[in-house]
Amino acid sequence: MSDHSVLRITRELYELTKGGDLSIAAACRDVDVRRVRALIIGPPDTPYEFGFFEFLIKFGKDYPTKAPYVISLTTNRGQTRFNPNIYSIGKVCLSILGTWRGSSGEEWSSAQGLESVLLSIQSLMSSNPYENEPGFEEARGEEDKKLQQLYVEKIRHETLRISVIERLEDHLGIDRKQNKRPTHITPDAEPNPEVDEWEPFKDKCKLRCLWYFQSYMNSINDGMAKHKDGTRFERMPFEGHGNQMDGQFMYSQLKKRLLVVREKLDEETALWAGEGLIAVQKELTIANNIKRQYEQTVELFKRLDSPLDIELIDDNPFVWILTLVGQPMTNLDAGIVRIRMHISPNFPEEQPRVVVLTPLFHHRISSSGQLCYFTTRDSSNLASHVQAIITAIEDENPAYDPRTLVNPEAAKLLWGSPEDKKTYNRRLRRSVQDSLEYGY
Repeated sequence: MSDHSVLRITRELYELTKGGDLSIAAACRDVDVRRVRALIIGPPDTPYEFGFFEFLIKFGKDYPTKAPYVISLTTNRGQTRFNPNIYSIGKVCLSILGTWRGSSGEEWSSAQGLESVLLSIQSLMSSNPYENEPGFEEARGEEDKKLQQLYVEKIRHETLRISVIERLEDHLGIDRKQNKRPTHITPDAEPNPEVDEWEPFKDKCKLRCLWYFQSYMNSINDGMAKHKDGTRFERMPFEGHGNQMDGQFMYSQLKKRLLVVREKLDEETALWAGEGLIAVQKELTIANNIKRQYEQTVELFKRLDSPLDIELIDDNPFVWILTLVGQPMTNLDAGIVRIRMHISPNFPEEQPRVVVLTPLFHHRISSSGQLCYFTTRDSSNLASHVQAIITAIEDENPAYDPRTLVNPEAAKLLWGSPEDKKTYNRRLRRSVQDSLEYGY
């Protein structure tokens, strides 16, 4: 591989990471920059909503002159076709990849790169994926419309089951007797990437599962109302043997499993505190680093004359309590917002998990208090995290970003009609007023 090609891939990986995109991510091992793992989070308002879809991208020696080779890893061990253009064997059909015939101007060019490939794949995850199949672009009658809806419904179910729940069960070590991992070989005679023990997106998926938990539960509850357990999936006209999505609706089972996932995530977060204290007692480097960052962060916000107080619980540097006083003339005016930040002994490989203890009606705060925030600065600097937390809570005119909407009810009001937004502001201010009486 030419030095130019290596530099190009390295730069694209860096730019993708620096951008802080909440819906796409990529990583590689230092020993092989040509072999990249990528994660695409399913777009909101589609049957793929907040699902975790992983891909393997291999760059040849002639990149970027020629397109990379892409294979889907989220296939239910080669049993599930998630899209007309994403096959159960992992093949991804896209004109820019040269795996599908396209119109003039849709072919690969060296101006494209890793990000454009991921965004093109993400665009396949539409609200009506049925029409991605050639010849089925438009509904020809009521039967076609019915099939389109049935296709959406089964993709939504399998997105929850396979890409979210089973993935998190594996990450958390939850025993699942069925669907054991295979040891077969992929068509290109390489070991199946699905059994590769390297999991670069484990923490990212765990954190986002906490963020999007209510959305998952809403989808499950809607599905339970529509589909009786045991109802088999309808096979689509374009699905064939070995390249289809078969199965049955079992939403009540998914609900139980998702609740166990949430319980295990909460247990893991709580364990960080105990593991942190052990690290302190053993005077491990990570404990000293976190304690030093705590002291530096406290000093920084004092110098900034910020209305923020930071303290530790039980003198444990791995559990921070932030107390934010609302700024005058804002929705948070005179409110007192308490926030708990859990820091992992494996930081920064595992990012902080943040819970707003004060019950607030806020589009960035889930019903259970999980705060959705992100920092585009140095993710290993805890002061950057604290600043991002404050910004997420205080921002009164946020740009619409459906990936951050962890409170569906609040988001619907905030970005609804002018009257809806007034209702959102009233409910937020009321919850802030209640914070003055909230017991700590």
